[in-house]
Amino acid sequence: MDQSAPAVPKKMGRLASAAVFATALEWFDFLIYATAAALVLGPQFFPAASPVAGTLASFATLAVGFVARPLGGIVAGHFGDRFGRKPPLVVAMLVMGLATFAIGVLPNYDAIGAWAPALLVVARLVQGLGVGAQWGGAALLLTEHAPVEKRGFYGSLIQTGSIFGAVAGNLFFLLLTANMSEEAFASVGWRIPFLSGIVLVGIGIYVQLKIEDTPVFREMARRSAESARDAGLRKAPLGEALRHHWRQILQAAGAFFVVNATFYILISGMLDYGTKTVGLSRTEILVCVMVAGATQVVTMPFFGALTDRMGSRKKLYLTGTVLMAVFAFPMFWLIDTGSVPLVLLALLIGFTIHATMYGPQAALYAEMFPADVRYSGASLGYQVASVLAGGLAPFIMTALLASTGASWSVALYIVATAVVTFVAVATINERYRRDLYETSEESAAAERAHSA
Repeated sequence: MDQSAPAVPKKMGRLASAAVFATALEWFDFLIYATAAALVLGPQFFPAASPVAGTLASFATLAVGFVARPLGGIVAGHFGDRFGRKPPLVVAMLVMGLATFAIGVLPNYDAIGAWAPALLVVARLVQGLGVGAQWGGAALLLTEHAPVEKRGFYGSLIQTGSIFGAVAGNLFFLLLTANMSEEAFASVGWRIPFLSGIVLVGIGIYVQLKIEDTPVFREMARRSAESARDAGLRKAPLGEALRHHWRQILQAAGAFFVVNATFYILISGMLDYGTKTVGLSRTEILVCVMVAGATQVVTMPFFGALTDRMGSRKKLYLTGTVLMAVFAFPMFWLIDTGSVPLVLLALLIGFTIHATMYGPQAALYAEMFPADVRYSGASLGYQVASVLAGGLAPFIMTALLASTGASWSVALYIVATAVVTFVAVATINERYRRDLYETSEESAAAERAHSA
C-alpha cells in the first residue's frame, strides 16, 4: 500500500480533536481517582486505619484499576484487530463514564460499612477495564490515519489527552478545595468530579456516529473479503501476537516502565508527599503539579514531531530514559527544600523529561507490530506495564517513605525502572516509518526473503 499520500488536513484536524477530547475525558475520569486517593478517599472509605495506613489502602484501590487494565487491553485488542479500531474505543468510553459516575454516588464507610470499600474496588476495576481498552483504539485511530511523515506528531496528540485529563482533574479539585470548607469537601465536594463522568457516555455515542474506522483496518477488511487467509484475519489476533510477537510485547511493556511510574509519582504520589512530608499546603502542591503537567500539552507534540524529523523514535526515547535516571535524585533534593519555586522547577524538569518518551511512544508502538495484531500487541504491552510500574507507583512511594523516612528510596525506585526501560528500548528492532498496512504473514515473508 502507498502510505505516502497525506490525509486531508481538515479531516485529520477533526479526527484529532475528537480523539484527544475523548481521551482527555477518559483519563480525567480515571485520574481524578488518583487525586482523590491522595486527598480524601482514605478517611471516607477506610476511617478505622491510621493516616498512613488509610493512604496506603486508598492507593491500593488505585492500583486495583491498573490490575484490570491488561484484561481490558486483551479484550479490546482481540475485537479491535478483528472488527475495527473504533468499536472497542466506544465501549471503553461508555464503561468508563458509567463506572466513574457510580463512584460519585457511592455511600461511604459511615453509611454502609464494609460494603463501601468493596463497592469502591468493583467500580475501580470497571474503570480499569475501560481505560485498558481505550488507549490502543485511540492511539491507532490517529497513527493509522496520519500521513507517514507526521505519524509521531499525531500519535503524540493522543498522549496529550491524558495530560489534559490530569490537569483538568487537578484544576477541578483545586477549585473545590479553594471554595469549600474541609467539611463540605469531605462530605460532598470530592464527589462532584466523579459525577461528571456521565459526560463521557455522550462522547462515546458521538464517536460511534461521527468517526470512521482507520484506513488500515478498512483495507484489511477489504482484503479479507477477497482472501481471508492472505489477510490473516481468521486467526485469533491475541494468540498470533503472543505466539509470534511475544518479544515485542515484552519490549513494549519494559519501554513503559519508567514512563508510567514517574507519571503517577508526579501527578499523585507528589500530592501526598508534598502535603504530609514537605509541608506544602494542598493548594500549593496542586498548583505546582497542575502547572508543570500542563506544559506537556506543548512538549509532547514537540518531541513527537521531533522524531518525525530525526529519523528515529528510539534514540530520543533512550535519551529521555537516561535523563530521568540522572534527574531522579536532584528532583527530590529540590522538592525537599519546601520552596514552592524550587518544587515547581523540579516538576517542570521532570514532566519535560517524561515528555521525551511519552510523546513518541504511540508511533513507536504502532511501528513495532504488523497490522493484524497491532491492537492486541500494543495494548497488551502498554497495559501490562501499567500494572507493574503505574498503579503500584504511588503505593510503592508511600511504603518506601514510611519504611526509610527519606526520599532517596523513591529516587532509587525511579532509577530501577529507568534501567528496565533502557534495556527494553535498546533491544527494539526499530521499524521507523513502517508500512502500517503490512500484515504478519507479509512481514514474515519479507524477513525470510531478506535472510535468503
